[in-house]
Amino acid sequence: MFLIYFMIKNSKIIVYTDGGSRGNPGPAAVGVVVLNESGQKLKEYGAKLEDISTNNEAEYEAVIFALKKLKQFFGKEKTKNLMVEFRVDSELIASQLAGEYKVNEERMQVLFMKVWNLKFDFGKLIFKSIPREANKRADELVNQALDGKGESEKLL
Repeated sequence: MFLIYFMIKNSKIIVYTDGGSRGNPGPAAVGVVVLNESGQKLKEYGAKLEDISTNNEAEYEAVIFALKKLKQFFGKEKTKNLMVEFRVDSELIASQLAGEYKVNEERMQVLFMKVWNLKFDFGKLIFKSIPREANKRADELVNQALDGKGESEKLL
């Protein structure tokens, strides 16, 4: 317990997320990799979405999924002091969540609001766009979930 408290108070958490759809729209899944500030893997998830989604919707769902899993992993009280840096390979999603781009599409606005409401449970959220090559593990988890391979989780 002390280790988790120490880690939250003295560092940030880095989360790589990816979402993908086969067919766009089509069957979709999310991948999430959670690291401490030193790059040590704490947890990873791959989950198939129940609804048909676009790639952009799946990218949002990956962030939502990650935020919910972080609350479960660290506990609601500890997440209030937690700084989380999200690294996503969708420039659109990163820019919308960072407040740099408007969210015009109605379906995306609903997902944006879910993230907005979840962010109040955290100390600080940062969203960065990264190259697709830097997000390989999260992408692998998406494809494994879509293929029905490996551990699977239901989207909360």
